[in-house]
Amino acid sequence: MLVLAIAVVAVDSAVVIVQATEKQVLTVLGSYRKTLDPGLNLVPPFVSSTHSYDMRTQTLDVPTQEAITRDNSPVTADAVIYVKVMDAKKAFLEVEDYTRAVSNLAQTTLRAVLGDMELDETLSRRTEINTAIRRELEGPTDEWGVRVESVEVREVKPSADVEDAMEQQTAAERRRRAMILEAQGERRSAIERAQGDKQSDIIRAQGEKQSQILETQGDAISTVLRARSAESMGERAIIDRGMDALDSIGRSESTTYVLPQELSSMVGRYGKHLTGSDVAADGESLESLDFGAETRELLGLDDIEETLETPDTEAERAEGAAAEAEAD
Repeated sequence: MLVLAIAVVAVDSAVVIVQATEKQVLTVLGSYRKTLDPGLNLVPPFVSSTHSYDMRTQTLDVPTQEAITRDNSPVTADAVIYVKVMDAKKAFLEVEDYTRAVSNLAQTTLRAVLGDMELDETLSRRTEINTAIRRELEGPTDEWGVRVESVEVREVKPSADVEDAMEQQTAAERRRRAMILEAQGERRSAIERAQGDKQSDIIRAQGEKQSQILETQGDAISTVLRARSAESMGERAIIDRGMDALDSIGRSESTTYVLPQELSSMVGRYGKHLTGSDVAADGESLESLDFGAETRELLGLDDIEETLETPDTEAERAEGAAAEAEAD
């Protein structure tokens, strides 16, 4: 029975089953022999011992650390580190407890990194802090057979006095921005009112200008029409007097008559105009009351439409100027 018991104990100590998520370091009589992979492994009985290492990624919490920034502001910060054992032999031979060693190293590194930065940088450059801590940890942890996969600083908190000062500064900044926005709104409103008054004045001035131009042109046209009418009436008066003279000559006994050339010319033109023969004749007729090209140019009749359109054009220019001012 004793031999059987010894045999059972020997078999039990000689068979080692390693789980899939770990590796084990085998020592024989205190000396490192090899690293056991997952599965069934046979080892020397009674003189062997094993040490297990989890090969999965592990999470290590870094306790809250107090630090003084480069601009002498006290802050507190904590972090979390993700590590993974890459070489079980190194983790067994090079360091007593790799988790505690990595945690202590991360604490000192966190304080050092925060001390090299100013307060504003510690609050806004979280990614740079993570990168700096990971870079500082990579060298020592590689010698321990451990790889630092990620470092995340969870919170950087300044002291209570600094927080109060920051809150006051933020409130003052918000008040300043509100005052600036209010002033800008009042400025824009004043500009828009000024632009509206300017546009109204321009339109009013253009209307008065148009009215004066049209009134002046109307007076000029009326004057020319009266002059042309007087001229036409004068010709007809001369012709009537001439016809009376011819009637008197016709009743006299003399056979010789002397007529002025101007009278004969006007009588001929007047007769052609009355009979309509001036259309088919050589073109001589009584002058029309229509304005000729020279008279129209003198009076500016052809520019009336352009004159009427001027206020609209000026209004459009005013609107364009208002839009540019609003954009500024």
